[in-house]
Amino acid sequence: MAHPDDDLRNALLAAAEAQLVASSDGEIATRAVCDAVGVTQPVLYRVFGDKRGLLDALADAGLERYAARKAELEASGDPAADLRAGWADHLAFAAENPALYRLMFAPRPWASTRARDGVTALLRRTLSRCAAAGVLRVDVEVAAAMLLAANVGLALHQMVEPAPDESTDVADALRDALMAAVLVDAPVAGPDDVGAAARRQVRVQLRSDPPGGLLPEEAALMDVWLDRLG
Repeated sequence: MAHPDDDLRNALLAAAEAQLVASSDGEIATRAVCDAVGVTQPVLYRVFGDKRGLLDALADAGLERYAARKAELEASGDPAADLRAGWADHLAFAAENPALYRLMFAPRPWASTRARDGVTALLRRTLSRCAAAGVLRVDVEVAAAMLLAANVGLALHQMVEPAPDESTDVADALRDALMAAVLVDAPVAGPDDVGAAARRQVRVQLRSDPPGGLLPEEAALMDVWLDRLG
């Protein structure tokens, strides 16, 4: 059974999102949010602390919606293909939820980073699968930073300057360039690429699923050796 405070919180978030979507400058007024729900401003402040808390909670609600959407994407046996599908789905989420997306990713003074951090964590999960499969060219953290920066930048750019006549040339070219930079193209990879990918594969497996035959200090030492070899 839903708690009354949960119902109130959800109603305030829904009213805030409706106002955000209708806003031309990305601003909302707490008084208008309260009027839409039929409560006073002290009630909103009791639930969220202040306006910044309300916006942070709304961004977190966007993360929950994003995560639920990602959960519906079936993971295949090809993590590189899943990574490409995730890139496209990220852009689709932004196009379908532009106001909420800007709240999640456009800088706001003193804003919480929970929503962005959550999206990064989901991306790292797919990249770790790529590393475990030996197809990641760079470290997981580097790949995550590169892909998120490009994906977010492209999504925000498309909101300001939509591609003419539904053209996807720029988006496709950027995606292909980034994927080539972070993924190993197995048929043409050189020995250096293959060796580096293998070391990343072992490192990810050591950290995510340490072998039972190794003591913790032995696994840590192997991790150090892998770094030196890299």
